Amino acid sequence: MKAIGHTEFGGPEVLHEVELPDPVAGPGEVRIRVRAAAVSPTDTLRRAGILAEQMRAEDRPYVPGMEFAGVLEEIGPDTATDLSVGDHVMGILTPRGSLGAYSEQVALPAESVVRVPAGVDDVAASTLPMNGLTARMTLDKLELKPGQTIGVTGAAGTYGGYVVQLAKAEGLRVIADAAEKDRAFVEELGADTVVPRGDDVADRFLEAVPGGVDGLADGAVLNEKVIAAIRPGGRMVSVRYYEGEPVKGVTYHSVRVSHYVRERPKLDQLRELVEEGKLTLRVAGTYPAAQAAEAHRRLALGGTRGRLVLIFGD
Repeated sequence: MKAIGHTEFGGPEVLHEVELPDPVAGPGEVRIRVRAAAVSPTDTLRRAGILAEQMRAEDRPYVPGMEFAGVLEEIGPDTATDLSVGDHVMGILTPRGSLGAYSEQVALPAESVVRVPAGVDDVAASTLPMNGLTARMTLDKLELKPGQTIGVTGAAGTYGGYVVQLAKAEGLRVIADAAEKDRAFVEELGADTVVPRGDDVADRFLEAVPGGVDGLADGAVLNEKVIAAIRPGGRMVSVRYYEGEPVKGVTYHSVRVSHYVRERPKLDQLRELVEEGKLTLRVAGTYPAAQAAEAHRRLALGGTRGRLVLIFGD
């Protein structure tokens, strides 16, 4: 089969087409014909060598990609699943060596795969698993109750947008930030109050909630700049593993979506929320898989709202 990978670290130009053996679904696994694979910042970090030390023991070529959608073609032996061959499915994996979503086929645990939402194509479905599960983990760690308040930075981004919508689905009050051009969009996602984004966003949050928010999802990676917005004893989740000094009894948590790659019930719940109109899928653009380097260049420019997606097949 064909895949998009790299044997050296560097800029987008190191990505190229590679030939790999066709995978086979083993016990507990399913094999998917990939139709669409979303491009994420994690893919660019692996390609650039930022994670080279972690990847030292992996076989080459390295194939990026964490989330995908396509058609289920094989169910391995001793595999418990309600899926059938021919189903359109979406899934998530942790890339390792030549196992990555930028491939014509992937074999992975059945616990990492669910049906695509009804009425949604493979391209849009491929954008949900990684950021959707990261947002789900965020709310699980914050442990907020209906009626409590969550602050969300980077609310116009894919992760931040999912946090806003999941929080509203769970009865939370949402205070979010946005650039002026994104304000209407973040309001459409359901945020109760939208304040200007920036390094002083903690002040804006405190104007809206003088006592401080009960929990905060820091999608903008502001770290210590937003701690003041959290009430004493509150919680903060960072997407970049922030470990700051304790302030006001605030508890810091990080999210690593690899811990949720086999949380099938949680991924299936996200599917249901899409079908109910409570989660919005966003595709920023599509590229033929052979143009993966161009997709990485576009992502590096910033400002995308939604996911860039690689298309495999006709």
